Amino acid sequence: MASETPVTLADIEAAAERLHGVVRDLPVHSARWLSDIAGGPVVLATENLQRAGSFKIRGAYNRLSQLTEGERASGVVAASAGNHAQGVALAAGMLGIRATIFMPRSASMPKVIATQDYGAEVRFAGATLDEAIVDAKEFARETGALFISPFDHADIVAGQGTLGLEILAQRPDVRTVVVCTGGGGLLAGVALAVKSLRPDVKVVGAQAAGAAAYPPSLVAGHPVPLSLMRTIADGIAVGRPGDIPFALVQEYVDDIRVVSEDSLARAQLKLLERSKLVVEPAGAAAVAAVMDDPDSFETPIVAVLSGGNVDPLIMMRVIRHGLTAGGRFTQLTVHMPDRPGSLAALLGEIASLDANVVDVSHLRTNPRLAVDEVEITIDLETRGPQHRDQLLQRLRDSGYRLMAP
Repeated sequence: MASETPVTLADIEAAAERLHGVVRDLPVHSARWLSDIAGGPVVLATENLQRAGSFKIRGAYNRLSQLTEGERASGVVAASAGNHAQGVALAAGMLGIRATIFMPRSASMPKVIATQDYGAEVRFAGATLDEAIVDAKEFARETGALFISPFDHADIVAGQGTLGLEILAQRPDVRTVVVCTGGGGLLAGVALAVKSLRPDVKVVGAQAAGAAAYPPSLVAGHPVPLSLMRTIADGIAVGRPGDIPFALVQEYVDDIRVVSEDSLARAQLKLLERSKLVVEPAGAAAVAAVMDDPDSFETPIVAVLSGGNVDPLIMMRVIRHGLTAGGRFTQLTVHMPDRPGSLAALLGEIASLDANVVDVSHLRTNPRLAVDEVEITIDLETRGPQHRDQLLQRLRDSGYRLMAP
């Protein structure tokens, strides 16, 4: 198969030589809390701590470092929601190449600012990455700048595959590698590297349910574009697999797992709380897959944290979502008589079960209310799903009308 594909193990090994001293050779971090869930050792490949905050510098530098003098003089252009943008901008700055980056209008400001700080010119285009790619390619045609794909180029895939070599070098006992997946460049490169050297090791991709283009594409036997995407994991929100990664994923990847928004939020929160690692939602997909179905992965497991570039405002929302999904943050709405002492009685019931009240709001203008009723919404901290369910049942047994969220 190697002779028939546009990327080979030799390409990845050559990329590793080019990247020596450019990327950080990051050690894997043990995650005891995740090991307990999986029933065996689980370690984290912390590409969220890589230069520019993700694995993208690997492919970007490998691609740009091989350009001709003429190509360098014409400059490069890329489209990205953030991580590829920063990888290209950093690599271009290191090599003295002019870079223009097209970003979706929804791109987070920290990623935009970081891209500009690395020296690239940022232009906003479209609502999604796919729309930004169209504008970037048009810019390339008009100016002669070279378009740098986020994932669909042999040099990009080879660069990303260097992570697979590092994983095997640092954890030769690994049995399963789980990789966050969007267009497939990282998954394809890691799978090619790992399977070429250790065909006994399983390689699994993890995609967000709201942007899972690989499962239907693999069924069809060719890349199939999604008609709609909706996910908090903007770093892997890619509507169509790349042709080059897809061929490699077909050949070398054992399975693709799809994870929900709740699972992404829970994984991101766990990584922050237990491993003290800031990871963006896309970067937590591999951990989410392990948490969802730990018994199906043979240990030792290496779960790749693909990036850590996250907007603090989004981080706050995701943390709250993760707390809610984990039963540790609960919002309840009650319709009750509007008379003195009603609220105190309700709060007394809540206090009796040791739930902590964070916020209380009153509403008297809801048309669903009777003339003598008030709507009270309470935000609570609870200890988990069992504690939350116990509290809700106690309130129902006490006669309180809990409204559906």
